[in-house]
Amino acid sequence: MTRMHPGFTGVVQHEWPRPRGWTPPQLLDARDVSSLAGVGPTLAKRLRAFGISTVRDLLDHAPRRYESAAEQVSIAKLGLIEGEVAIEGRIVSARARPLRGRRTLVNATVRDSSGGQITAQFFNQPWLVEKLTPGTQIRLRGKLSRYGFEVKSYDVGEAKRTADFAPVYPASEQIPSARLRELVRRALSDSGRFLPDSLPAELELPLYADALAALHFPSGEAEAEVGRRRLALDELVALQLVVARLRTTHAVAPSLAQPGELIERYRGVLPFAFTEHQERAITEIDLDLAQTTPMQRLLQGDVGSGKTVVALYALLRAVENQRQGALMAPTETLAEQHFLTLEPFCAQLGVRCVLLTGSVGAKKIREEIANGVAQIAVGTHALIQRDVEFADLAVAVVDEQHRFGVEQRTALAENREAHVLHMTATPIPRTLALTIYGDLAVSEIAKPPANRKPVVTARVGAERSSEAYKRLRVHLDAGRQAYVVCPLIEQSERRLARAAEAEAERLRRAELQGYRVGLLHGKLKTAERREVMRQFKEHELDVLVATTVIEVGVDVPNATIMIVQEADRFGLAQLHQLRGRVGRGGEQSYCLLISRAVEELTETAGARLDALVRTTDGFELAEADLELRREGQLLGTRQSGWSDLRFTKLRRDRDLIEQARALAVELGDEDGPWQDAADRLAAHGDAAA
Repeated sequence: MTRMHPGFTGVVQHEWPRPRGWTPPQLLDARDVSSLAGVGPTLAKRLRAFGISTVRDLLDHAPRRYESAAEQVSIAKLGLIEGEVAIEGRIVSARARPLRGRRTLVNATVRDSSGGQITAQFFNQPWLVEKLTPGTQIRLRGKLSRYGFEVKSYDVGEAKRTADFAPVYPASEQIPSARLRELVRRALSDSGRFLPDSLPAELELPLYADALAALHFPSGEAEAEVGRRRLALDELVALQLVVARLRTTHAVAPSLAQPGELIERYRGVLPFAFTEHQERAITEIDLDLAQTTPMQRLLQGDVGSGKTVVALYALLRAVENQRQGALMAPTETLAEQHFLTLEPFCAQLGVRCVLLTGSVGAKKIREEIANGVAQIAVGTHALIQRDVEFADLAVAVVDEQHRFGVEQRTALAENREAHVLHMTATPIPRTLALTIYGDLAVSEIAKPPANRKPVVTARVGAERSSEAYKRLRVHLDAGRQAYVVCPLIEQSERRLARAAEAEAERLRRAELQGYRVGLLHGKLKTAERREVMRQFKEHELDVLVATTVIEVGVDVPNATIMIVQEADRFGLAQLHQLRGRVGRGGEQSYCLLISRAVEELTETAGARLDALVRTTDGFELAEADLELRREGQLLGTRQSGWSDLRFTKLRRDRDLIEQARALAVELGDEDGPWQDAADRLAAHGDAAA
């Protein structure tokens, strides 16, 4: 009998025979997805690139939404019905033809029993041609357009659930939602029934396996929601147990005296006064630094809001107490940019600031850090290597903390009893910050300096890219500077560097002929990267062609326009960060997003671009991002990618969050399957880190 709970009603209990080749639940995390029937090496590789490596990953791949049932009609009646419908027939012929930008279109002629015939269109699925042989039975869901029948989902061969109420999964061009649907069905049949229940039976919740089945293959929205909430409670309890472990500390940090003469001089050398929001954050930091419990505070603010000068304030508070400060950034480029920003202020104040990265790992710098000559050290993860010893570290700042992950961002302060300020320019909705970063207090710098104008953002179809460059040249001719961001290429830094080099050379010969064009990418040597940035800052270059290494930390107020090529391939948070490189002065600035034609974009990609055009408010965009890509990975290092929280919807699950906190307190000191679930969640985050 299904266990029930007042907050969970209506779950249908599913019957599950134990299949041949059944996998014990404790082995699901280790069972490779390629072990499923029908998953060959190519599909397994695509699934792994998508974040699905094991059968458990597949079972945890929650639907993004559900599509309602569609009426099935004959082809002859297509023109009489608006909206989505389903048709069924046999293939007459099929062929693929290339489109611009390495894309393809498959046109298949379909005829049904009524004698009607239509051309069905499949974008970017060239492999379908081999399946769509004459005579093949096919069922299609989509809508009629002037070009034919635009296919949204399909079943080749036996008709399954194309037109029925069905889950729609986060998917890709290589792995459509319909294919994921069938793989999940297979995984559930193999192993789903035997997943254990982590939470105590006394809670009278639905069985975990029933909730999983209800999530993936419900009879309607209500049943799906009941299943999702049961699964969400499980993972929220596990998450709270992980956060509680991280929060536990017996360390004692130095209590720093009230701000003194050095801080007064720092305020004097700044070319501006702190804003109201910066002052509030500084007050909160000062209160933390006065305590002996190590500070664990998250400083978040939108791009250009002035977080770095607040971070330097915290570091100088350590220095004026005869101790050291450290700032850690996720990349060498960002670490270098921070050093170039901080060092001039430090020099004016008589404070020794040094840079230590993987490339700039001079023995002399490590010695200065160890003997205390270096009062502030800026660097990458090189700062937390075993061969780096601080003489007396009191304050550490971890920038872009979401890229380090919860486990990794604690390493800087581990056994060093330092106050830690975590800083991010990727705004996190307050609900998420308070839930996930429960081990951190949160300070917000909600508004940028008053002289900053919102960046005007526009979408430009690829066929009109020449107009975007015409607009860019107007800015250059007026004495301004510009960025051109190259598109993403899978997960290969080397390939991305080569593509950026080729694009810079093409632009020098074509749209930007006669202008001074520089290039910046992650494979440049440190000295080369610094020289390019120096040239751009000093206006020896007009245009900087770059990869996403400019996403954070680059500050050139004279740059007033940015073109992002193939913008639909970037995440929303990343696009917002890139846009933040312009609009840093008093001049009106612009960001032009070049993308594929609207009809070729996925629903999610179109929604991302629309959100970016609609607002420049990073907190509003962060909320939109939650809806589009779920909560992001929380315990690991990936900013977007697949979420540790697979089932939770933070904006609607606040009651579950409170329930999970209470349960975590009850269960925290006990051994049981819920602790195993917490271990698995923590291991998931560690593996990603």
